[in-house]
Amino acid sequence: MVNNNNRKAWLYLAPAIAFLAVFMVYPLFDVFVYSFEEGYNSASQTYFGIGMYNYSYVLHDPYFIQALKNTFILVIITVPLSTGIALLISLGLNSIKKLKDLFQTIYFLPYVTNTLAVGLVFMILFKKTAYSDGLVNLLIHMFGGKTIDFIDGPYWAKMFVLCFYTVWVVMPFKVLILTGALASVNKDYYNAAKIDGTSNFRIFTRITLPMISPMIFYLVITGFIGAFKAYSDAVALFGTDLNAAGMNTIVGYIYDMLYGNGGGYPSYASAAAIILFAVVLTITCINLMISRKSVQY
Repeated sequence: MVNNNNRKAWLYLAPAIAFLAVFMVYPLFDVFVYSFEEGYNSASQTYFGIGMYNYSYVLHDPYFIQALKNTFILVIITVPLSTGIALLISLGLNSIKKLKDLFQTIYFLPYVTNTLAVGLVFMILFKKTAYSDGLVNLLIHMFGGKTIDFIDGPYWAKMFVLCFYTVWVVMPFKVLILTGALASVNKDYYNAAKIDGTSNFRIFTRITLPMISPMIFYLVITGFIGAFKAYSDAVALFGTDLNAAGMNTIVGYIYDMLYGNGGGYPSYASAAAIILFAVVLTITCINLMISRKSVQY
């Protein structure tokens, strides 16, 4: 009977396992092999050696170093900031009784809006043109500040817009998840705390945060992974030539090596992809180790 159940279980799992093997495991293995093939020619499917040259080239390429820097800045700023703001908004929504569903819908709208469309709006807000300095610059000028070219200007200004845009795009999903997590907390804990005269801050730190910590941890993990894979956000703001703008990301660098103006180098792209995979895996493992002590399941 047990063996029969095991056969049924494996039979049900077989399609999913086959799908993962064909579209995830095999491509990952293939990319790993490509990353060691030196001088690989995609047209003739030939290479002249096996070694670490591709990794050495990528790690010494100034475009990759810039992309790595941009990606890390994006990750370090946007993941904690978007999660923290989403938590504050979720707490506010959870305390609203009337029109709660309406506000949840409004906050979720940016998530279902096309990324390029949102990027176009941000360009209108921040980009200086021959006819206008942009709405943001008009506000800065009203308060006596100097106008700034956020799209084609200094690096810090462009990074500010990219981080702002990324937080704006990812925050609605986090608000939705955290609002659901807050709604699932047992109200008996809150009632007992109020009877004991516990302050709101202590209720938040001792009851709310521990109870929703699994969801916060989930959002942090997926946020890190998503931020490391950022590419369309930068394209929406700065166009396809991200190297010229100095705003490329690791995924953008990989794409450029495959299809961009300097494309046709799958071995370099594979090496960069494996480096990205190693970075994401390392940070995920670190987060998993931290979660054992800080997450309450």
